[in-house]
Amino acid sequence: MDKLYLKDVEIFANHGVFKEEKALGQKFILSLELELDLREASKNNDLTKSVHYGELCLEIEKEFQKESYDLIETAAEKIAEYVLFNYHLVKGIKVLLKKPWAPIGRHLNYAAVEIERRWNTAYISLGSNIGDKDNNIKIAIDKIKKHRGIKVTKISTIIETEPWGYKEQDTFKNAAIEIKTILSPQELMTALLNIEKDMKRERIIKWGPRIIDLDIILFEDFITSDEYVTIPHPRMEERLFVLEPLNEIAPNAINPLSRKRISKMLEEAKIINN
Repeated sequence: MDKLYLKDVEIFANHGVFKEEKALGQKFILSLELELDLREASKNNDLTKSVHYGELCLEIEKEFQKESYDLIETAAEKIAEYVLFNYHLVKGIKVLLKKPWAPIGRHLNYAAVEIERRWNTAYISLGSNIGDKDNNIKIAIDKIKKHRGIKVTKISTIIETEPWGYKEQDTFKNAAIEIKTILSPQELMTALLNIEKDMKRERIIKWGPRIIDLDIILFEDFITSDEYVTIPHPRMEERLFVLEPLNEIAPNAINPLSRKRISKMLEEAKIINN
């Protein structure tokens, strides 16, 4: 991916823990490293296919001065979010925020934080077997769309499947979606669990009936063993109700553990399940 840099932009603002910092303000030095594809802009001499860095300097200054934060960590986060949400060509951003006048009672060149944020691709499986199953899935997708840090980019058709694991229950409706998100896997998991809670999901029987079930199947090429969120999702290769809708929207997505494409995993799962 190509890079566009803004180095050492000086901005006067009122961030800081102490009331004097908020009242009097001080100088901050902001540097951005934008990740985007500049090929079309460079080949066609077309500014609309790049980021107007003069405009961006003015916009980030206004954004940086709009509110007063105690922490430069928060100020840097807000700038990263502003750029990612408002400049659709930017895939990732690194923000270096320096505070040269930090009031610590000692001489220092500057205090600083550096953060890196980007749009990541993830795949989510949705399932329901209580009430209006199709509508439950549509409601869940609408709620995901409303989250500020998530963009839904692909939606599969809804299919009907037999229950898995616990058989004494009604058939399921299942679907899959592709999203772009600036959330971490843990933050995304929390967002999905909050949606389940909002839709009154109850966890009574393992693999039992549920009004909605939301699972992260893949998140870029991340591999985690976190108890809170395990990626890739365990047993995804065995589950036709996960693989069939996922294959519709992302047949070439790859499981980073097995290095198999979704289409290949579906082919093998059909043989096993038959």
